[in-house]
Amino acid sequence: MKILVPVKRVVDHNVKIRVKSDGSGVDLANAKMSMNPFDEIAVEEAVRLKEASAAAEVVVVSVGPAQAQEVLRTALAMGADRAILVLAEGRVEPLAVAKILQRVAAAEEAGLVILGKQAIDDDCNQTGQMLSALLGWSQATFASKIELTGDSARVTREIDGGLQQIEVTLPAVVTADLRLNEPRYASLPNIMKAKKKPLVQQTPEEVGVDIAPRLNVIRVEEPATRAAGVKLASVDELLGKLKTEAAVL
Repeated sequence: MKILVPVKRVVDHNVKIRVKSDGSGVDLANAKMSMNPFDEIAVEEAVRLKEASAAAEVVVVSVGPAQAQEVLRTALAMGADRAILVLAEGRVEPLAVAKILQRVAAAEEAGLVILGKQAIDDDCNQTGQMLSALLGWSQATFASKIELTGDSARVTREIDGGLQQIEVTLPAVVTADLRLNEPRYASLPNIMKAKKKPLVQQTPEEVGVDIAPRLNVIRVEEPATRAAGVKLASVDELLGKLKTEAAVL
């Protein structure tokens, strides 16, 4: 079985985001970029399944600028076999990404797609679900455990009330949650080997998908500064403030 793993290039999660002065978006100048953390977890899970002989090949794919080769090479260093980059400048909406992944999954004859539950830049949490609908495949979201058994997958999902275990038939789309695994660090020898692994570039036109945006971002603003807390001398004073100032009692 072949596993397809979509990955996205985003601002590194350790970087403090800065909004442009005109409010048109996030300032990416000189910002450190890296693989979306949830996608990194998805790559790790796919590689583990391959190491357990549950899969024959792991193919990673990204939709983005030429610089996205960096995150693809990282995935290859982690153990993926091949990479595909669909070149696209600017913001590509989740539906367009899902349509591209649909075409790639069909061309690669993948039996399983594992991707992060969401990207940390836009937090859309839509691509996996849209891809499942476009392909007509089973889906399991927010996975914290994946077990493959024959022509089905048993997935433990994280839900508000705890954990839910479901079984889906393959082929399927699975979105990875934070506690699915701990991604490995790529060793220097594997980083060197990754430079020689195949990385194919395509365009959206070659794939046959129109990526023209359907939504316009009107304005981006930083969250309001949180007010400082105050210390109160007694419970009665707290109750008084909750009644008069907060108006919650």
